[in-house]
Amino acid sequence: DGEVHINELKNGGAEMFWNPTSEVRRQRLKRHIVLFEEQTDFESERLWQHVTSAINKGDQHKATQEKFVLEEEQRNAARERRENGTEWKPLLFLHDAATNEWRYKYEDLRPWDPLNDIAQFEKNGILQTMERHLSSRMSNHKTACINNQITRHKRAAKDCRRRKTSDQPSNHSQNTESSCSTPESVQELSDDDGKYLGFESLCAQCGKEMNHLKEIHSAVLSLQRAQQDIHR
Repeated sequence: DGEVHINELKNGGAEMFWNPTSEVRRQRLKRHIVLFEEQTDFESERLWQHVTSAINKGDQHKATQEKFVLEEEQRNAARERRENGTEWKPLLFLHDAATNEWRYKYEDLRPWDPLNDIAQFEKNGILQTMERHLSSRMSNHKTACINNQITRHKRAAKDCRRRKTSDQPSNHSQNTESSCSTPESVQELSDDDGKYLGFESLCAQCGKEMNHLKEIHSAVLSLQRAQQDIHR
């Protein structure tokens, strides 16, 4: 997000190559890195530390030397593998024979879901998304509740039919009929069918998780409005 110049060594002139606008600078993502002492030997910041240090000091000759050392070590390691017949098996990449390209094993190209996805992070070279799984949990639980209600409803209807056909006095049968007003067949329940059956709320957990989802959605909308205000 800084200026980049091209310096012409022959005449000492300089040409502006890149000069980001304030809008571009505002959109810069915050950089999070693993603590240096927690990095493994082959992570970029640790592996290229001497090259980076030389570049920051403006020592191009030293940076070139350190880069040569790294590349020579890699060439020697490849040579030893060939001599020993050791196959190189990348941990994080797969070779696509169709395109002759290497692809990241754990790539996740799905759109970001603000109601379910909390954060994306990298651990041991693997990109992962921390998720709530609230929607699927609530959906599965709601389905289970509805199925339980249907089962109980069918059982009640069956009991009513059994009592209707039993050998009881006619006046008792009439009372039984009036008390068993449940429909004899239940097909499928929609979201509104629970109200028809008298179940305004399937269970406390469904209501609690629904309210939780509404709170999350409200918070996301609030953040989006704040972002829009900041951009304006």
